[in-house]
Amino acid sequence: MIPKGTLLAFDFGLKRTGVAQGELEIGVAHPLTTLHAESREQRLDLIASLVREWQPAALVVGLPLHPDGAEHEMTRAARNFAAALEKRFGLPVFLADERYTSALAESELAAQGAKNKGKADSLAAQMILQGFLDARRAA
Repeated sequence: MIPKGTLLAFDFGLKRTGVAQGELEIGVAHPLTTLHAESREQRLDLIASLVREWQPAALVVGLPLHPDGAEHEMTRAARNFAAALEKRFGLPVFLADERYTSALAESELAAQGAKNKGKADSLAAQMILQGFLDARRAA
């Protein structure tokens, strides 16, 4: 496990990837941005600039699952994305259950009167990271 430092988290999508940032010491996550990329290389290049800027100790990738925990096509895509991050950046990469985070993010934005898909992606990444931080604190 990582004792301290910054984390970047990702709500992986084929076209949009939400990004959040958080600090292990304080245990609070914040939405950061949404990356728009058509290819894996383009996405990794955009993430490289975030890694340089934030100097994270580790990365967290949301793992999409069916409500019963079963895996599906996007689960495999997220696992491949996590493996690509680990290979490119040499940082520890953790997978975190992301069930319902996108729906919760969209619901929260709708309650605020906002309908920005990009904002929903970064908010979902925040929820993924906050869940990861909370689980780490509880362990």
